Order: sequence, then structure tokens, then C-alpha cells
Amino acid sequence: MAKRIDFYDDPDAPEPNSLVPSINVIVTNAAGDVLMIRRSDNNNWAVPGGAIDLGESIPAAAIRETYEETGITCEITGLVGTYSDPRHVILYTSNGEARQEFSIVLTGQAIEGEPTPSEESREVRWVPRNEITSLPMDRSMRMRIDHYLTGVGLPHIG
Repeated sequence: MAKRIDFYDDPDAPEPNSLVPSINVIVTNAAGDVLMIRRSDNNNWAVPGGAIDLGESIPAAAIRETYEETGITCEITGLVGTYSDPRHVILYTSNGEARQEFSIVLTGQAIEGEPTPSEESREVRWVPRNEITSLPMDRSMRMRIDHYLTGVGLPHIG
């Protein structure tokens, strides 16, 4: 299986060779739990997300990626922030792509569906806010979720 390896401020990181506009979505349910996935490519926990396709709007990409990875249909409700730190490089071993971080993080509300794993997510579940910090995840994902949970200085521009 192809792997995703995240590097941060690491002298051993590969030189970036791409920049891809991407989205992440922090989706909540009526109880306030956050929709989380365990990624298939690195086994870390994350919120759903992925690349924005040509001809697609940011909200449409967010709704599509959430549904594809989780089985949950959501509506977009807000903006957490933008994340474009050039010190964060993501290596995809399947094709040697070394991508500089570029993500827009939105909020969403679940409309329908049941958490369902996909090819990209080996596990999908609603996680109570007080349990999120105990899950293993990349530092960049943790920062995005922390910005949402604390709500301080939103939207984050970085």
C-alpha cells in the first residue's frame, strides 16, 4: 500500500515538487461530536479532506470528500482557516509527489448517513471533543482541530 509521510521543518524532508489546493472539513453532529477518520495511508486520525478538483468549488469539494471518505453528507457552515506552511511537506510514496501543505479548513454539520470506512479511511467514527486529543495524528492536523476547538483568532491565516 502507498504511504503518506508528513515532514515538518525536517532537513531530511524531500524538496517539494507540487502544491495542490486541498480542503479539510470539521463535521459535527447534533451532540457536538467530531467526525474523524483513521487514514489508510498512514494510520493517523484526521478529519475528512482531499484535493479540490478542477471545475469544483471549495464547498462542493468539501461535501464530496466528506461523503467519499465517511459516508456522511454534510452542509458547510464556516471557515476554520487556511494552512500553507512551506515547512510542512507531505510525501506520497506511490508516485514520489512531495507536496507543500495547502489546505483550507471548513466546518460542516452532518445531514445524513452513517459513518462508513472507505479505501482512504480504515475507520470512521464520531469522537467526543474531550477524546480527540488522545488520538494519534500529525501535528498539522492537531493544530487545525485545536484552532477549531478553542475558537481563538478564527479564521486562522497561515
